[in-house]
Parts: sequence; C-alpha cells; structure tokens
Amino acid sequence: MPFRIFGGSMHYFRVPREYWEDRMLKMKACGLNTLTTYVPWNLHEQERGKFDFSQNLDLEAFLSLAAKNGLWVILRPGPYICSEWDLGGLPSWLLQDPEMQLRTTYKGFTEAVDAYFDHLMPVVVPLQYKKGGPIIAVQVENEYGSYAKDPNYMSYVKMALLNRGIVELLMTSDNKNGLSFGLVEGALATVNFQKLEPGLLKYLDTVQRGQPKMVMEYWTGWFDNWGGPHYVFDADEMVNTVATILKLGASINLYMFHGGTNFGFMNGALEADEYKSDVTSYDYDAVLTEAGDYTSKFFKLRQLFSMIIGQPLPLPPMIESKASYGAILLHQYISLWDVLPSLLQPIKSEFPINMENLQLNDSSGQSYGYVLYETVIFGGGHLHSRDHVRDRAQVFVNTMYVGELDYNSVELSLPEGQGFRQLRLLVENRGRVNYGLALNEQRKGLIGDVFLNKTPLRNFKIYSLEMKPGFMKSLRHTAGWSAVPDYFVGPAFFRGRLWIEHQPQDTFLKLQGWEKGVVFVNGQNLGRYWKIGPQETLYLPGPWLWKGNNEIVIFEERTAGRIIQSVDIPYLGRTQYVD
Repeated sequence: MPFRIFGGSMHYFRVPREYWEDRMLKMKACGLNTLTTYVPWNLHEQERGKFDFSQNLDLEAFLSLAAKNGLWVILRPGPYICSEWDLGGLPSWLLQDPEMQLRTTYKGFTEAVDAYFDHLMPVVVPLQYKKGGPIIAVQVENEYGSYAKDPNYMSYVKMALLNRGIVELLMTSDNKNGLSFGLVEGALATVNFQKLEPGLLKYLDTVQRGQPKMVMEYWTGWFDNWGGPHYVFDADEMVNTVATILKLGASINLYMFHGGTNFGFMNGALEADEYKSDVTSYDYDAVLTEAGDYTSKFFKLRQLFSMIIGQPLPLPPMIESKASYGAILLHQYISLWDVLPSLLQPIKSEFPINMENLQLNDSSGQSYGYVLYETVIFGGGHLHSRDHVRDRAQVFVNTMYVGELDYNSVELSLPEGQGFRQLRLLVENRGRVNYGLALNEQRKGLIGDVFLNKTPLRNFKIYSLEMKPGFMKSLRHTAGWSAVPDYFVGPAFFRGRLWIEHQPQDTFLKLQGWEKGVVFVNGQNLGRYWKIGPQETLYLPGPWLWKGNNEIVIFEERTAGRIIQSVDIPYLGRTQYVD
C-alpha cells in the first residue's frame, strides 16, 4: 500500500521524560504519523563499558510511548549523529587513543562501536515493525557524504546493524553535496535541506532510480552560537516549501519538530572559519518552542497536513502555563579556591594532560566541564599558549585574575612579583565540534605545552571540575559558605533558594548582571549562560522543581550578580532571519 511519511524530529535526551507524551500528542495534532530520533552514544556509555538506559535515557520507554500514541518511528542510532551535540554524539573517551580515526574502520573505533551496538540493539530489535513495534526504518550513520574518509565505513555500519537483527528499511541521509558520497548499497538515500533548489529531488532520482523520495531533514529553523544572533526562519516560507515537497510526491521529516534543550555541558560547536560553541537552548525556531509551546508554524502546518490527509486531526493539547517566581537572591558563596582543598584530589603530573587522558572515571577520562592547571612560577613575563588551550582559559597569579587565553588570544603579560607564586589556568571545554572534518582534533583542556618566557611550564597539579551530581552534593555540605559581599570577582559558587507554594510550573531564569557560568537547580545542570548572548534565559522545566524549597547553585567564572529573575517568557536574543 502507498504510505507517506509525515515525520518530525524530537530527541528524548533533550526533553524531560515527563513531557515526552505531551510532545508526541502535539505531533499527532499537527498531522504527523512518524517520530524521528537520534540515539546519543556519549550519554548511553559515558564511561567505557558502563551502559545507561534509565530515566531520561530509557529509549525503550520512549519508543513504546511513541507506539502507544500511534506514531511510527525512524531510528537514527549513529554511531555518529551530529545533532549540534558534543562530538556529534561520540564519547570523548575514544580520543584517549592518540591514533584514533573516528567514523572510519580503524580498529579502535569499530571495536568500541561493536561493543556499544551489542548493548543498544537488544533494546531496539524487538521494537521493529515486523516484531509488532513502531520502528519502520533505521538510518545507517548520519550525513557520511560530508565526511567520507573511508570507503568501507558505511558498509561496516550497515553490516553491524544487519548482523544484530535489524530487518526494517535502511536509510542514509545527506545534504546535496554529500549525497553521492554517503550512499551504501541496500539503503534508501534521502536528502537534507532548508531551501528547495530547483531539480534537487530530481537529482535524488538520478542517484537511485525508481525509489521512493524522502526529505529526511527539512530544516524548520536553525541553531544559535554564542556571540551570534538568534536565528529564525520565516513560517510562510517554511510551509510553502513543505507544500511543494509534498506536491512532488516525497515523504518528509521536519528537523526539528521540537528542539528542546542542550542541558548540562552537551552542546556542540562549529569549526568553519573559527571555533564557535552552540548555546544551551536548542529551540531551533522549530514547530514547537523549547518549552513545548505552539508557534505559528504549528498551526500553518496543521492546516496544510489536514487538507492533504483529508480528515479531522485530534485537538491540540492544552499548553502548560508558565510561572514567574520573581527575584531569587543568591545569599551565599564560596570561592573556587576554598573548595579545592576540601573536595578535590589533584592529579600530579610533570606535563599538562588533556581532559580526556586524565586518570578519572574508571580510566575513561574527563568528558566535560572545566580543568584547573596549577604550577609554581618565579617572576613574571610573557605567557604564550602556542594555541594549546581548548577552549578558553582564565589565567590567575595566586588568586589574582590577569586575563584569558583562547583561540584568538594566545599570549598574556604576567606581572612581576617577589618569590614563588602559583600560576593557575582554569580551562573550560565549551563544547566539542559536532560536524565537519575536525572530529579527531577535539581533545580539551591543555593539549600541549604552555610557555613562560619561552620555557615550557612543568610540574602541574590538575583538578578535574566536571561538576557531576556527586560533586555538587558534596559542595552542598562543605564548610566555608559565607554571605555574599557587595563586590566579588569569581570563580566561585553562589547559592540561593526558590520557595514554591503550589504545584511547580515551567519557568525561565534570567541572569542579568552575571557574566558567564553554569546553573544547577536541585542538582540538575540547566546548562551554560554567557552575557555575550544571544540567549538570555535558561529553561527550567517544572518537573525538576519541588513544592517547597528548591536549591539554586551558580558557578560564575567572573562577575556575579546578586539576584536572578524567574520569568514566564523566554528571551533567546536578537533575531536574524536565516537567509
């Protein structure tokens, strides 16, 4: 029977589990029949050999919920997913191997993929259509035509899926330029774009004659980078293009239907002319907002799809109301320097060690967050990073801030001083590049020597600041918290309390007056903020709040405000239309 896919992308790992069903019901109400999701390897196997499919990572529950709500599923298990997600979803511990060749048939990579698929596929296989489940298609890797470093790689991934019991339709997806390089025999080629160039779907026909046509990623909006604008894509232009695609007889998947959030440290980055990290919000100017609200795109698409389907659609679910809890005072603080001795054991090393190669987390290294490198210097002078800082280092002499090093600033003057002093480099991993040819170069922290007056620095104490839940818990009980003074320069942790009388609701935290850092609510890492924008509010889902007392902790790198605002409307920044 003829079957047309009206699909939409939504990622379970970017949406609180409590809201999965709400977003699926909104898909149905828009006229969609298929849900598309990636599977992030770097969350499911955060430490090598330790697999997690629980809570917000319960893929089986997510796929079963899609089935319950009458949605088919196209699964995109990777191993690489791009998705504006750190390292395109690949675990950072792969980069412990100095010879690592990601997304190739390099033995170190395929062995890790095989071990991962051995755990992932038993979750997926029983949920295929032929076994009574919702999965109607599985993607072989992702946009490999834009990478194409190994002619044998796509066949390897295809066989890795087939050998583990995948029996549904296989697909590839690529943009126009990568289309012919990303093919693999036995998989349907699909195409990704935002603007429909004349003849593009005909070109897809020339690549594979007589096959059904599908647009796997029709980009409904775009993602934002720190320091840039908030991108929006015109709703009418989007709907007109969708109508044209459908008139041409193709199936479609909207990327994204609902973007969600890059909670924690999971955002990716771009490396085109320069390195640019992605913001915390993955709102994407998609069909639903970051918090799951309707946009004009939703209602215009609903109208279009209902005309094509020719029958009434379910009513759209009610919108969750948002709360404005007002000003929250951050009444206590503790300096990072006071936290170090009580909470962290340093690693001692003659040479700087990059984040991934630190002997931590059962030898899986450190994946995210910050690393502090301390060494002793005599006198001042000229500090030069030789471009070995990934991605940004604040530099301190003892506790005095002297400047920062990053991709653009590679040298600093250190003030002269008497005797021996501590030189400290607080290095932040701002997100690994998720797309392009630079994946193998995504090690973070100090990736080589830093020089003072042309002499390489040696004998480091290295502190890992991954800010995992265990660390945040210990921080709560540590001694040394005190009242916030009138003026204070970080790095430091600040804490305050949000009291909620009634059933908690979604809200947005506005960090006006703060410079750069990370926000934790009841131990959950909401993600990064940075005054350079565009994003000015962080999404705080209602299910992560409690009735009564809620603890808010902020790690501020530099200049702290005294309060943060809880508001009921997000502000994602100055908008610019995608051209």
